[in-house]
Amino acid sequence: MSGRKQALLSRHRRQKRIALVLALLLLAVCGVFVAWWWLPILLVLGWVAHEAWFADHLFYAPRDDYRYDFAPATPRFAARLAGACLQVDGDFAAADCLILQLRIEANWLGRWLDPYVLLGDDRQDFERGVGGQRYLNLSGQGEALASGQLQLRGRFCRLAQTGTLYALTNPDYASRRLMVIAPHADDAELAAFGLYSRAAEASIVTLTQGEIEADAYRRLGLGQVAAARLKGRLRAWDSLAIPLWGGVPQARCAQLGYYCLQLPAMALQPEQGFASRDSGDGDTRPVRRHNPLTLPGDADGVPSWQNLLADLVALLEHFRPEAIVTPHPQLDPHSDHVASTQALLEAIELSSWKPKTLLLYANHLHDNDRWPMGSAGMGIALPPAIESLPADGLWSPSLSAEVQVDKAMALAMQHDLQGRLPAKKRLRRVIQRVLAGRRWPASGEDEFFRKAVRRHELFWVRALDE
Repeated sequence: MSGRKQALLSRHRRQKRIALVLALLLLAVCGVFVAWWWLPILLVLGWVAHEAWFADHLFYAPRDDYRYDFAPATPRFAARLAGACLQVDGDFAAADCLILQLRIEANWLGRWLDPYVLLGDDRQDFERGVGGQRYLNLSGQGEALASGQLQLRGRFCRLAQTGTLYALTNPDYASRRLMVIAPHADDAELAAFGLYSRAAEASIVTLTQGEIEADAYRRLGLGQVAAARLKGRLRAWDSLAIPLWGGVPQARCAQLGYYCLQLPAMALQPEQGFASRDSGDGDTRPVRRHNPLTLPGDADGVPSWQNLLADLVALLEHFRPEAIVTPHPQLDPHSDHVASTQALLEAIELSSWKPKTLLLYANHLHDNDRWPMGSAGMGIALPPAIESLPADGLWSPSLSAEVQVDKAMALAMQHDLQGRLPAKKRLRRVIQRVLAGRRWPASGEDEFFRKAVRRHELFWVRALDE
């Protein structure tokens, strides 16, 4: 977790504690004037209200504008609502990624139920109480838009009558030699299963073995060290085996075996090895034995930044990718994700092979843990950007219903996404289903089954200098 997100979370928890103390004081005062048996009833009602409407981790005001800086050369067109249909002036037929900037204002119901916009056969949800500029993803609906038949209707919100359409044109990167950088097992599937499963030639490189937070395995009678080692072995196996479900054979996958949450420390002291925090292991070689090629780090197994860079250079020169899928270093706050892209960029500088393009993804956000908001199977609107963010290029390929099912099954195979939610979270979902109208997919209980299995995948396109 990044320092900024940690600070936001600490502030959020502090505000909750203050609100709880004030509520208890209010109840104590009320107890002087009303029958005592009202107090437990009010406490229960207050808790239910919190779980239904105030449990989201939203670290900005819903009325803040999103702020994306599109490049001046990005084609943009005036858009307006004519009745329920969106009309656009200009020729955008060549564009494959269509982003509509539009102001959305929640009505009074939209403060209690998730406001959303119906776009043809798609739906994109926003924050309760939304009141600002938002960016709708119309990718895949260009034909209906060009014919003037794409309908936009707000539910629990009002839509501005005018907006701006940004039209971006991309090659189909699935036809290029593709490499996916996954800081942990499951990151490749979360971000890019739809892309890599149809790529002509894809490779997947997983940097860490994913051994931390292994308490679930202690129910097998294992101690902390043994549980962490088992989890690391299982997730390392996941990183090599599950891509085959998407058509990527083991011969094109590599597990580097570094340790979770140690990548930032490795970057600061490149020659020093950093062992696992939970298992105590300090040799990367045991989980590398199924790799398709010998890597520089295999010589001594030291989990150091120097070895990581050498491994990445060898993989770049072996697979020779033209485009690389990797975490967005400004949007995705997970410290391992930021360090993974940093390592990749340093390795490219050292490598004789120079890829042309980065396709950046965000599996986590600083300030909204529910993004993408809404239900599984729906589209992905652009994420919150309260501080101005360069849009770079954007590419948002569509996933068919069949590919979405395959993606859900790929996630279901991931050991880290299996198992039941804690009882408190299951109860929260029941309350939100009844009182707030939220829905979760049947494919799995983990939140990523809702967030990642969508009709779009979304990448920020960044050209690398020659």
